[in-house]
Amino acid sequence: MSVQEYLDKHMLSRKIEDAVNAAVRAKTPDPVLFISNHMRKAVPSVITKVRARQILDCRGIPTVEVDLYTNKGMFRASAPSGAPSGLYEAIELRDGDKGTYLGNGVTRAVRNVNEKISEAIVGMDPTLQNQIDQAMIDLDKTEKKGELGGNAILAVSMAACKAGAAEKEVPLYKHIADLSGRTNHALPVPAFTLISGGKHAGNNLAIRDIMILPIGAKRFEEAMQMGSETYHHLKAVITEKYGAQGCNVGDDGGFAPNISSFREGLDLVKEAINRTGYNDKLKIAIDVAATDFCIGTKYDLDYKSPNRSGQNFKSGEEMVEMYKELCKDYPIVSIEDPFDMEDWEQSKLFSGLGICQVVGDGLLMSNSKRIERAIHEHACNALLLKVNQIGTVTEAIEVVKMAKDAQWGVVISQRSGETDDCFIADLAVGLATGQIKAGAPSRGERLAKYNQLIRIEEELGDQSSYVGDDWRQS
Repeated sequence: MSVQEYLDKHMLSRKIEDAVNAAVRAKTPDPVLFISNHMRKAVPSVITKVRARQILDCRGIPTVEVDLYTNKGMFRASAPSGAPSGLYEAIELRDGDKGTYLGNGVTRAVRNVNEKISEAIVGMDPTLQNQIDQAMIDLDKTEKKGELGGNAILAVSMAACKAGAAEKEVPLYKHIADLSGRTNHALPVPAFTLISGGKHAGNNLAIRDIMILPIGAKRFEEAMQMGSETYHHLKAVITEKYGAQGCNVGDDGGFAPNISSFREGLDLVKEAINRTGYNDKLKIAIDVAATDFCIGTKYDLDYKSPNRSGQNFKSGEEMVEMYKELCKDYPIVSIEDPFDMEDWEQSKLFSGLGICQVVGDGLLMSNSKRIERAIHEHACNALLLKVNQIGTVTEAIEVVKMAKDAQWGVVISQRSGETDDCFIADLAVGLATGQIKAGAPSRGERLAKYNQLIRIEEELGDQSSYVGDDWRQS
């Protein structure tokens, strides 16, 4: 399109004349600035350029970062990455060249953004999130986004969402709420990782995370204080018992003392909570990630121990009994992935007991078909949403609606391979999910999300609402 054709299409001559007249009427002391601002609002914004690059996530592994441009500015987003990738989630497109980043490079995904996705969405209105996401899905043509790469598509989707908020001149969380049809903005209860195990840490603990939920806080900022203080009390507890070497941390920033039993970890956290004085205000959540140590129909709780005897195997029924005892002895209110990702029967049985929130992560993988099945079969009662598993903002909004319609809890979650992008903080507020899992109250890529939530609470002022005790019903 030529310059003259563009001017004619958007009737810019008329709009410039209107802007000049408005400046005269306003008697503005700076007519150039006034006219510039007037024109910025008068001319609809479109995506003018999309540029991707390869950056590193918090583990030193490549991921995709995108800069998306409109006449309002440049908007940047980066795709997080998990370990390992699941069978039913959007595919992270990686190069596979073992001589470069051990095969983890994402230059193909970057090239797809720069050469294919860019061509498809330049000229589109950034406020039309659904149309932008659908254009990329149509371009990819595969069920799991394997042609262009889920990492490429997601980074563009998030950047477009930020651009859409800027075009509407509203905060990102407000734009997301608008896209989802919601009117309330709720600050979520954070699930702070205190102890790490499983595949996220180098100790012998089979389960992946032990977390605390400050449901008794009155504001998100107070919840952060509770999380930080408990984290540092735990550091002192671990140092006293195991020495300073016990305070090494896992991928998400949780401490990784060389423990092997569930109860040993829970006792450490319980002691830290006692030292804070927040006993009645803090609850415990655990991420078992049981798929990691499921062998056939048995669960090997010593799978990480180099000297395992082979005696610590439990059946699904024995795991149920163990969870019942743990929930009785500790203030556990949420258990994530208590069974293997294909062990639907035990998941249904345990969920039906109503003992605690049962969160589906590996069971669901943010996959709409698996969520639909789990709702129908009552296999769990909460969704763990990882945006990179589903691949676009629009699809994330849709599955959250599915979960909420089923009266489920919803947990917006980080990944082990995070960047400093704090998109999920705004997503949690905009969708009023009630829960966010962003790691320990430590490490920059984790605190980027928590600190953004502090800013949002401050910005909302008297209109802010911390869900607290209503963490599952927000």
